[in-house]
Amino acid sequence: MTYLNPRVWLTGCAAATSVLLLTSCTSGSAENKAGDSTQPPAPSNSATTTGPSEKQVTEQAQAALAAVHSGTFFAAGAERVTDGVHTETILSKGKNYKLNLVCFGSGGAQLSFTPASTGPKATVPCDQSLVRRRFTGDGPVRINVDGAKGATGVIAWQIDAI
Repeated sequence: MTYLNPRVWLTGCAAATSVLLLTSCTSGSAENKAGDSTQPPAPSNSATTTGPSEKQVTEQAQAALAAVHSGTFFAAGAERVTDGVHTETILSKGKNYKLNLVCFGSGGAQLSFTPASTGPKATVPCDQSLVRRRFTGDGPVRINVDGAKGATGVIAWQIDAI
């Protein structure tokens, strides 16, 4: 069984998110390179200033899960709804686990387990609602959360051994 310290995990997530945000902010476009270099580019009113950043939404989703944490931390993550959650872990046979999911954004997603006998499919609305599923470990388990067409936002998930 793999154990990951929550503080180490959160630090890693923050570092990865920072790198992604810096990379997306520093990538330029070819249109400014070919134009008149004597004219400074006009300031733009970006739509990103009107809403929370992806980092803020991710932090909010993770904080919502931390508030309902129970049991022994096993594994966790946060993904864009468009990317989905696709994780596989090996669980101790006969041990009980709890999966907590929360989606901040719009639309929804579909949760499924492989093998299917691990747990039933469930809808995960992207309205900040908490979705909980208890299941019993029986070796390798794959958890998939696929965003519905047009869904946006962040899905945070956490598995606790109970």
